[in-house]
Amino acid sequence: MKVYQTNELKNIVLVGGAKSGKTTLAEAMLFEGDVINRKGSVDDKNTVSDYREIELDRQASVFSTVLYSEYAGKKINIIDAPGFDDFIGEVIAALKVVDTAVMVINAQSGVEVGTEITWRHINGLEKPAVFLVNQLEHEKANFDESVRQLNTQFGDRAIIAQYPMNPGQGFDSVVDVLKMKMLKFPVGGGKAEVLEIPAEEKDKAGQYRNAIIEAAAESEESLMEAFFENGTLTGEELARGIKQGIATRTMFPILCCSAKHSQGVERFMEFVNENLPSPAEVTPTTDMKGNTLEAVDSKDPLVFVFKTSVEPHLGEISFFKVFEGHIAESADLLNSETGSKERLSQLFVVAGKNRNKVEKVMPGDIAATIKLKDTNTNNTLTGTKNQETRVAPIGFPEPKYRMAVKAKNSGDDEKLGSILREMNNIDPTLLFEQSKELKQMILSGQGEMHLNVAKWMLEHLHKVEVEFYPPKIPYRETITKTAKSSYRHKKQSGGAGQFGEVYMMIEPYEEGKPDQKEFPVRKQDVHELSWGGKLIFNNCIVGGSIDARFMPAILKGIMEKMEEGPLTGSYARDIVVNVYDGKMHPVDSNEISFKLAGRHAFREAFRNAGPKIMEPIYDVEVMVPEEKMGDVMTDLQGRRALIMGMESEGNYQRIKAKVPLAELNRYSTSLSSLTSGRATYGMKFAEYQQVPADVQEQLLKAYEEEQKEEE
Repeated sequence: MKVYQTNELKNIVLVGGAKSGKTTLAEAMLFEGDVINRKGSVDDKNTVSDYREIELDRQASVFSTVLYSEYAGKKINIIDAPGFDDFIGEVIAALKVVDTAVMVINAQSGVEVGTEITWRHINGLEKPAVFLVNQLEHEKANFDESVRQLNTQFGDRAIIAQYPMNPGQGFDSVVDVLKMKMLKFPVGGGKAEVLEIPAEEKDKAGQYRNAIIEAAAESEESLMEAFFENGTLTGEELARGIKQGIATRTMFPILCCSAKHSQGVERFMEFVNENLPSPAEVTPTTDMKGNTLEAVDSKDPLVFVFKTSVEPHLGEISFFKVFEGHIAESADLLNSETGSKERLSQLFVVAGKNRNKVEKVMPGDIAATIKLKDTNTNNTLTGTKNQETRVAPIGFPEPKYRMAVKAKNSGDDEKLGSILREMNNIDPTLLFEQSKELKQMILSGQGEMHLNVAKWMLEHLHKVEVEFYPPKIPYRETITKTAKSSYRHKKQSGGAGQFGEVYMMIEPYEEGKPDQKEFPVRKQDVHELSWGGKLIFNNCIVGGSIDARFMPAILKGIMEKMEEGPLTGSYARDIVVNVYDGKMHPVDSNEISFKLAGRHAFREAFRNAGPKIMEPIYDVEVMVPEEKMGDVMTDLQGRRALIMGMESEGNYQRIKAKVPLAELNRYSTSLSSLTSGRATYGMKFAEYQQVPADVQEQLLKAYEEEQKEEE
């Protein structure tokens, strides 16, 4: 295959709502570029993009698919991204390496939730974008309403470059404002017939033409001067202004097509080649130190891995973008994160599961390699001259849906953990941990659908039957007042016995609080607890009533009980323990005796020290359409949420709240139901707060019942 130079490359991602036709569009682009000789369809389950078993089963994209097409001497790298918010990590990773986002709009439904959510990420990464209104052949297609919604949501920078003459059944013609011609498309694709614009459409087309000329003029000062001087722009000036306007995000052109019938697709590819920026024409990416990365061949190679997948009979595939320099087959590079050496023994350009070998990959291009030893998604591979350089990693979102998971066959537990590690390597937004605290394996992701897909893959691809169940909440236990206790451990059963007696006083730990004055502190140990909070252990022994060698054993007994708090078995935290007296036996005292005495004395003191249960509180941000805000607010208040504030963002409201984790189980599903899928949210741990008295009572009763069942 031809080695394409940087100025011959276009990198785009197809984004938008589910069922907007992105996969069908990708298929049509591959067909128009002669990469495939027969178009598949989603219904027939034979598209190049949706080829994985899970996607064939669901007839929807679950993973992004890397593709390419060739048109008029240029290579168009295409990433077909999923439309559901549960798989937003795939979209974010794709946006990291492409130069333009193509937002595909379903002409039947206009701006959908997937459109709105993805647009926030496009804005956050400051990516150029164009809108492509698809499915104009459908009887319910409404181009004008779609454009109205685009302007409402995204402002007047969304500018019509094409509009359909006959949307609905029989659609085959558009007015192309850039060419100022009418294009009539043959069914099945190919070159359009170029016709004059009908007389009754010329005024309308002229108005759109003037709007796009004005937008192009605003992209560059010299063009603005030419526009004011001449009242218009020449064809050459307009082309330059459009390209500059797209690259600098001062305009987002709106185009038309019917991907199902390949109508307008060839013209769209022509538009991509002529107007979208190449990798060298966009705002450059920076490395972790803020240095600019330039898509030039003269530099040492710099490669960023943005996606990893596993293919049957082939193994692990790493998808990458060359940010600087070029790489050739069998190149030796260094992983700047791990320091390990990697040989890229084979290089491929990829169209779904179809792979073509290439000898060289130039700066700005996207390609793949196989069987890297120690390189994962978000790793940077470099030459020897820039081995400390790292591309800023993809910012994957925090998980917002969690379930406990276990294998139905306990013998598969170890296998399950290994498989989930592999799945996390493929999908970094799918996280899991074996929680020592909760005694559960916790699987976290972006939503219920995300985890259900993971379950499907575990059971169908890896043949491990699993079950999901609600995860426990990682409560914390602490105290509110001072309490004293003592405990004597004495055991005599022939031979050497056991004896240890401990007196202690415990009190709440507060930052900056002075030591108690009742007992002199001989030695103080401060322990930062791995689960948060502190334990202050004060040795207040006077006169040697307990030998210093037994103090570590007392501390160990206390720590054991703090790892399994007296109230609910949760971790305890923020406690000061003062050991002030005790007794020893010259023969029977040993470490185990004092460990047990310390453990029991601590438990008794804890119960008398005004114990309270603390619960994890999360900062939650909900983006909700204005008309749905009341329903969402009511629901949040029913979840014991504390509303922290609201602010407008377009037609949306951003609600900020603090919500107990215990109230967020299945929240993504409830929010979707309340807002017809139009709202989205994020959550991040904030702090621990005391639970209300009624909730504490319920938790204590539930723990007592659980203990009875285990006895």
